Amino acid sequence: MASMKRPRLKEVQAQSGYRLALTFIDDQQFVLDMSADVQTFSGLRPLIAADAFAQAQVGDDGWTVEWPEPDIQIGADTLYLDAQAQAATDENTRIFIGWRARTGLPLAQAAQALGVSPRSITRYSNSREPTPRTLALACLGWDALQQQAQAAEERGVYGTDKKTR
Repeated sequence: MASMKRPRLKEVQAQSGYRLALTFIDDQQFVLDMSADVQTFSGLRPLIAADAFAQAQVGDDGWTVEWPEPDIQIGADTLYLDAQAQAATDENTRIFIGWRARTGLPLAQAAQALGVSPRSITRYSNSREPTPRTLALACLGWDALQQQAQAAEERGVYGTDKKTR
């Protein structure tokens, strides 16, 4: 089975417990548990109503899942990465795929950020090979550096003492 260049959906079915049964155009199937996301992200809170969540449908020729009434769309690529992360059999792969989903970095930028080849990013993203612990740690380190940079930027904007605020 050939892999997809970009994930695209063939079918989606809402299930109980805020889960989505996803079938992609290459016939890969996942069940994505969105229960934590619906509770955590304010933009998804309208889906807490079971009847709203049940209205999930494939949208935009397979590029999204959408809920028309609360006007919510989630990209197929985001759902694909989230589903892969949940389905991963080891923690390193979950960390890596979760990092890819959170950052949204294109392949070349993700490879550059982690100091590996784009081919390696593709192999680990598709779970063709288990993600090495060193790469999972690099993802966690990258996240920590981004948080430090954001905190430094906020300190620069707001100042470091009460006089500059």
